[in-house]
Formats: sequence, structure tokens, C-alpha cells
Amino acid sequence: MSPHAVGRRHVHRSVALGMPLAVLAAFVVAGTADATSGPVQPRVTHTATLGDLPLGTFSNTLLPGTVNDDRGVDLGGIGSDLYPAGRKGEFWTVTDRGPNGQIKVDGKKRRTFPVPGFDPAIVKIRVCGDSVKVLAAIPITTSSGKPVTGLSNQAGRDEAPYSYDAQTPLAYNPNGVDTEGIVRAKDGSFWLVDEYGPSLIHVSARGKVLTRYVPKGLGLTGTDYPVVEALPAILLHRKINRGLEGLAQLPDGELVMALQSPLSLPDGDAGDASRTTRLLRFSPKKRAVTAEYAYRFDPVNVVDPSEDDTSELKISSVVALGRDRLLVEERTDKAARLQTVRLTRDADILGGPWDSDTTSPSLEQLDDPASAGVPVLGKRLVVDLGTVAGVPGKIEGVARVDHDTLALINDNDFGMTDGTGAFDAQGRLVDSGVETSVTYVRLPRGI
Repeated sequence: MSPHAVGRRHVHRSVALGMPLAVLAAFVVAGTADATSGPVQPRVTHTATLGDLPLGTFSNTLLPGTVNDDRGVDLGGIGSDLYPAGRKGEFWTVTDRGPNGQIKVDGKKRRTFPVPGFDPAIVKIRVCGDSVKVLAAIPITTSSGKPVTGLSNQAGRDEAPYSYDAQTPLAYNPNGVDTEGIVRAKDGSFWLVDEYGPSLIHVSARGKVLTRYVPKGLGLTGTDYPVVEALPAILLHRKINRGLEGLAQLPDGELVMALQSPLSLPDGDAGDASRTTRLLRFSPKKRAVTAEYAYRFDPVNVVDPSEDDTSELKISSVVALGRDRLLVEERTDKAARLQTVRLTRDADILGGPWDSDTTSPSLEQLDDPASAGVPVLGKRLVVDLGTVAGVPGKIEGVARVDHDTLALINDNDFGMTDGTGAFDAQGRLVDSGVETSVTYVRLPRGI
């Protein structure tokens, strides 16, 4: 196919993926209730797994000609978030930026993009018995219908992109997004959050970026869609790969975004040692942030008894439970705990001293923010997923199914691992064997 032909076929559209059953075949995985736990304990009631679907087939069905070589990678990475799609067992999910890893070269880590033509997509799935079936997928595109890609945006701010073996530099792309959270609005459009900016992205029902909201002062130029600097400038201090991760939609249509990790204020060491991150409330009507809240992680060895590095703490998912209540997932890659919080007016810190990067000590540096007068959100533990048999690692998406049941989805990183062993001598993926799974957990009490 000629480059001109490829360009003519870069149209944005939602495509139902009628793949053969063999392609979307499921694999039964262990995930039953722990018989010794008794009926009063949280338990896994059902697990379903996504079968093997070549990434090139998936991508080129949506946007023909975008992936020339998928290097043996299958569709994965759809576990960035999970949002109910209306019908029983159906959910909206979103991929992250695509297969990526890290390889050390001369003692420094380089970010690799083995399939640089991959375009992040919104994926609708259905849990059918022990399998996860792809019902439809919507590529995320620019105003002119081109793929946004998942490539890094800005030199000097984002990690430099490299080929699969970390030897060849790739071009930055200001349109690129590292998508994480997803919700669907009443009008059928979608809202996503992104790690690069970090940003909040409004996407049409057909996947076209309508507006990307970024921090004031970011100076992102050259995009093929509108960019509005509407988020607090303090977010410019986000850690690399730890931007906005969780996204919830309140009953009135307002949004709540969660920073994955504490800001690097005043520097990276302070951010790595901190247990205080931030939630932000956004009004689509006002196109503005209307409130900000301080969220305090539990100690890392409480969240994950096998971990002693505080910098491994992250928020990956937030779920609306009512007008002002949220379910918040705090996790490491191996364990997670779900907490409920209430967003109260007296906890709002927007526009105060903690939004200035000249405040010393910073919010992130405070050992006990509450004793320093910061209105930290109160929280209540709902479930420690690390103690529930059958829950996989790296849960990034949580959805409420009913009053006592949650659906969880893991991020399998497209089967990739870091290091030089991620690909064989022929440049084909050495798959990690981790599958994408949807896991249902029943709680002894309603949420």
C-alpha cells in the first residue's frame, strides 16, 4: 500500500471487531472463592480472560496501515480503567499508550516503543463465561482523523522515545497521549485522563479529540486538536509516568481526577518519599477545576507487606459512589486496597498555598499534613484486595457492578517486560504470560 493510500484510509470510526472465535478464545483461569474464608469474607466469584488477538490485526482493522510489524505482540494493556457500559457484563475500557518498556544503555534507562504506530483506543468488552470478548473499538484521533499515537510529547519534559531495542531514537509527537482513566458522558462522548501533560481529554463518541485540558504554563504546541491550559500549574511537577491516572464521573456530570503519585515538590526525592497526592474536581460546564483535595496514602508496608519503597504507592482508579463519595484504589504493582472518601467543601485546598511551588515546606514534604492544618480527606477501608485469593496483580481498573460486587481489570502491559530480554534475537516478543483478566469480587457488606 502506498503512503498516499494509507493517508486516505486514516479515518476515525468505531469498528465492531468480528474476529474468529479462535482469535478471541478464552482461557479458564483460577479465580474461585477461597473455601476457607467463609461467607463473610470478600471473595472472587468469577474470572474471565482476554484471548490472543494480534496487535497488528487489531490496529489495522481500526486504522489501516498504522502497524507494519507488531513484533508478535497481542492486544493487551486495556486494563487502564473499567467503566460500566449499561448492559450486564459489558464495560468500556481504554488502552494505555501501547507496548513500551525500559532498557538501560550506558547506565541510563531508555523508554522503548516497540510498536510506535499503535494508536490508543477505547475498547468495549463483554464478559462471556470465562472469556472476555471485544465488542467494538474506537481509535483516538486528531481533528483531521489521524492517529494521536502514544508517543512522548515534549523533549526535555517527557522521556525520549526509542525503538524496541533502545538503539534508534523516534520522533516526539505532541498529539501523543498516555491514556489511563475513562468515563462516558450522557451525550455519548468520553472523558479520559493522560499521564504526559498531565491532561484531561474530551473525546467524541467516535474517538476524535475535542479538547485536551493541560496545566497552565505547559506550552504544548503543534497539536492537531484544541489544547486549553485550564489545570493548576502545580501539576507541571508531576513525576514522569505518574500523571493523572484515575477518573470518576459524579451524578451531576462533574469529574474527579486523581494524580497517580505525589508531585515532585520541591524535587524528585521529596516526591518519592511523600504519601500525599491530590484529587481534582472539574466542571465540564465551566471548563475549569472547581476543587482540589489532599489524599493521604497508607504506609507502603500496610498496602503491600512485601514492599518498603514508598515511591511504589499509586492511585489507579477512582469510582463515584454518589454525589460526593468516591471509591479510591491505592496500590503497588502487587497489592491494592480500596478506600471510600467523602469530598467536602471544607477539604478544598484549590488556590491556596499548596498550589504554589514556592511554598516551603511543600504539601508533599509534610510528614503529617493534618497536624499542619491541611484538611486531608478522611477515608474508610472497604477491602484489602491483597488478601483476597484469585485477584491478580496490577489492578488498574475498578467498576461497581451492584451494591456488593466489584469488577476489576488488570494491566498486563501487552505481555511486555523491561530489559534486553523482552524480545528475542529476531525482534519478536518474549511474552510474559500475564493475561488481561476481568475479576468479580463480592464484598460481605455493600459499598
